[in-house]
Amino acid sequence: MPARDRLRIAIQKSGRLTDPARDLLARAGLSFRESRDRLFCFGDSLPIDLLLVRDDDIPGLIAEGVCDLGVVGRNVLQEQSLERTSAGLPSAFCELRALGFGSCRLAIAAPQEGEWNGVASLAGKRIATSYPRLLEQWLQTNAIDAEVVMLSGSVEIAPRLGKADAICDLVSSGATLAANHLREVEIVLQTQAVLAGPMQGFADERAELAAMLLRRLDGVLQLRDSKLIMMQAPRTSLPALLKLLDDADAPTLTSIEGRAGDVALQTVCRTALTWPRLEAMKHAGARGLLVLPVEQMLA
Repeated sequence: MPARDRLRIAIQKSGRLTDPARDLLARAGLSFRESRDRLFCFGDSLPIDLLLVRDDDIPGLIAEGVCDLGVVGRNVLQEQSLERTSAGLPSAFCELRALGFGSCRLAIAAPQEGEWNGVASLAGKRIATSYPRLLEQWLQTNAIDAEVVMLSGSVEIAPRLGKADAICDLVSSGATLAANHLREVEIVLQTQAVLAGPMQGFADERAELAAMLLRRLDGVLQLRDSKLIMMQAPRTSLPALLKLLDDADAPTLTSIEGRAGDVALQTVCRTALTWPRLEAMKHAGARGLLVLPVEQMLA
């Protein structure tokens, strides 16, 4: 492939990963101008461009060098990786970062009225799926001899049509399964949106761009649940408060003018600050609790 001085990222043109992916890139400081056909977005802020494509096409585009990175479901990435292995092709892409959105699971579901006695119940059954390689791998791992029925869509109705005894499909809330009289019985893969890239690094200007983008994404992802918490409290309350903040950064403590027995405390908490947790801090002696979002932070 010829050397390039611009990085290309592929994302889903339309679907459940589209808006979160664009929001994540925007938070990392990227802005784009869309072409008239809305398939290509030219990078305004940095030499990083965006391709809007079908999510199933993203791993192949990375393998072919058409794009450099891609935001895609882990299920799609791993399915196509197994497909390449099955065809005797070398590995061409890999997961670089889990992105924390689009979470769901690839699961086995069986009819609600049927008997279920564990994975052994699948022996000799027909299982419909759009992810045959992932299902085959899972069946092999669990030493189950079952028939894989490949369907490209409407997998959930396969048992009602008599085409399969069970299904293996993506599940989020489970509402679609319930509507088709199915129940989830086993999880094959926990999946979410990931940033995918080539197995080999770049040997031109794209290497520095990719490294910078990963640093920015790491910063955004680390701050996603982070909150700045500020409070005042008696010095005698500090042991109890610090125990409630054991997952936070080392706090900054400041003396309060005219109140020798009190301190002001400030820290960044990187996990959820629930109401019960805040109420426990209040009970421990905290006053004037403030919880603020963290937009950006440089170490």
